[in-house]
Amino acid sequence: MTLGTGLLVLEDGSVFEGTAVSPGTRFGEVVFNTSMTGYQEILTDPSYRGQIVVMTLPHVGNYGVNAAVQESEKSWVEGFVARRFTRIPSSHGSEGGLREYLRAQSVPALDGIDTRAVVRRVREHGALRGVLTTERSDVAALRVELVDYPLMAGRALVDDVTCSALWEMTPPAETETRFRLAVYDFGVKTNILRSLAARGAHLTILPARTPAARCLELGVDGVVLSNGPGDPEPLSSVIASVREIVDSDLPVFGICLGHQLLGLALGGSTFKLKFGHHGGNQPVRDVDSGRILITSQNHGFAVDPDSLPATCRVTEVNLNDGTVEAFAVTDRPVFSAQYHPEAAPGPRDATRLFDRFLERVVPTAAP
Repeated sequence: MTLGTGLLVLEDGSVFEGTAVSPGTRFGEVVFNTSMTGYQEILTDPSYRGQIVVMTLPHVGNYGVNAAVQESEKSWVEGFVARRFTRIPSSHGSEGGLREYLRAQSVPALDGIDTRAVVRRVREHGALRGVLTTERSDVAALRVELVDYPLMAGRALVDDVTCSALWEMTPPAETETRFRLAVYDFGVKTNILRSLAARGAHLTILPARTPAARCLELGVDGVVLSNGPGDPEPLSSVIASVREIVDSDLPVFGICLGHQLLGLALGGSTFKLKFGHHGGNQPVRDVDSGRILITSQNHGFAVDPDSLPATCRVTEVNLNDGTVEAFAVTDRPVFSAQYHPEAAPGPRDATRLFDRFLERVVPTAAP
């Protein structure tokens, strides 16, 4: 299937022409991802809602696609860009090619673009609004429309990706049920749920706007605040619920957006990173041990360490820019991490966080 050419237009005025791989026109914040594998997980990560993703790896799609690795039921990215998308996948587990998958998911995509040049633009100017199109060539009009497209700062996107109603997930048949946990779904990745269930947790997954009172009346042993897209600060009702849950003295574990929401609930503040952390090779240092972890990350906002109260202690920092990667509340069983412990993109350093959380959970209720 030949679709012709397409354009990626950035708000700084730059225009990149490539080959159309999947048709469509979408606006979004343009970010780059440095992962060497996991493109299907990236596509189906709800945290990418509102973003056009540029892959730094030159060849993407080598091992095809497989439904078993999806992080949600559909793709959430606004657009997908690579130097080259592989035409013929090579893997015994492949159920199809990436090009065909992108078309089936209605994700506009381009290859043949100098992705290094795009990344340099983003690194220099910060995350830029952009439009990816295979249907339009009116660059001047697209630039005008970009001016009116909303910035990511100030956007509350969790309502686009959260579940519509409470649902439950049980441990695998061969695993003993040891805990009952509530998971706030701000765009939760499936492998977070799998990782908890595999450790004996019976999960009740809650819509993002579920009041704290409803969560607490479930009688759960602990609460997980999931990843998700957008700016955490506009989510005032969610922040209030998190604050109430923390005050209940239940163990709480925040991941990515959940980490940011926890920081806000405790009285801290967040800020927009220049171009965010997106990739499976982000170095993190444990403050106490000095140990270096290689982590998977996907976020554009961070917690301001100077804004956290005295009862919070920063426990891990990003080696690239010194931002907060984890903090703990000293007088409560509450902690969080900015990175993704479930991802394990080769290194499995971060998976220990699930065990660390469950060590704080005291089983009190039968499923």
